[in-house]
Amino acid sequence: MEERRVIHEITPLMGKDVLYIADRRKKEFTYPIHNHEVFELNFVEHAAGVRRIVGDSNEVIGEYDLVLITSPDLEHVWEQNTCTSEDIREVTVQFDIGMGEDSLFGRNPFIPVRKMMNEARKGLCFPMSAIMKVYKELDTLSSVADGFYAVVQFMTILYELSRCEGARTLASSSYAKVAVEDDSRRILKVKNFINENFMDEIRLAQLSEIAGMSPSAFSRFFKLHTGKNLSEYIIDIRLGYAARKLVDTSRSISEISFECGFNNLSNFNRIFKKKKGCSPSEFRDNYHKTRVIV
Repeated sequence: MEERRVIHEITPLMGKDVLYIADRRKKEFTYPIHNHEVFELNFVEHAAGVRRIVGDSNEVIGEYDLVLITSPDLEHVWEQNTCTSEDIREVTVQFDIGMGEDSLFGRNPFIPVRKMMNEARKGLCFPMSAIMKVYKELDTLSSVADGFYAVVQFMTILYELSRCEGARTLASSSYAKVAVEDDSRRILKVKNFINENFMDEIRLAQLSEIAGMSPSAFSRFFKLHTGKNLSEYIIDIRLGYAARKLVDTSRSISEISFECGFNNLSNFNRIFKKKKGCSPSEFRDNYHKTRVIV
C-alpha cells in the first residue's frame, strides 16, 4: 500500500504580509491532507458530495461549506469523493494576525473574534445562515485591489461570523491537543481528571466525589454542561487520543486501543467505526496518504 506523508504547507505569506487570498474555480479537489502555520478560512460552493476531513472529523458536505482553522497542527483536506460538479469554486484566505491579549484583538470590540479564533483551533464549521450573511464579502474579496481595504473587508467577515449562532467545532479536543476549558469549575476539574486518566477505568462515583455531588445529581449536571452523558464523553476523549496516535505513531491498533482505555480490541474497532465512519486501519491509511506540511 502506498505510504502517504503529511506535508507542512509553506504558504505564500511573506514577511509583513497579512492576507493571502486564492479564489479559484475547478472541477476537482486534488490537494493532499495538510496543515500549516498560518490561520485559514476556506469557503467552497457548488461542491455537494465532497468529503471534508478536519482532524478526526470526517463529513460529506453540501452545496456550500465554510470552515475556519487556527491550529498549525490540525490536518485538513477537501477530497473529491462523490462530487460531480463541473464548476466548483473555492476561496481560501490564509492570514497571519497576532491574537494575543496584548494585541488589538485583546480589546473589547474584538473579543468575539478572539473567542471564535480560539474555538477554531479544533476547526469551526459555519451554518448556512452565517455563510449567507458574509457571502457578498467573500464573493468580492479577491477583487479588492487595495490591501488595506481587503484587510478591512476580511476583518468584517470574521466579525460577522463571530456574531453568528450555530457554528460547531469539528475535531475533538483530545485529537487537536487543545486544553480543556469550561465555565464551571466543577466540570473543569472533572474534565481534567478524565484527560489525565482516560486510559484507566473511570467510575461515576470517582467523578461525582471530585465534583462534590451525588452520582445522580452529577450525571444530570454533567449532561447539562457538555450535552453528552458521562460514558459518551469518556469514549469521545479516548477516541480522540486513539485517532491522534494512529496518525502520529506506528504502534499497532491493538496497542493503541489498550493504551487509550479500551480493554477489548473488537469493541474498539466497532466503536471507532460507528463514531468515525471508518475502521482504525482505514483512518490511518487515509492520513498516511500524502500528508503535506506547509
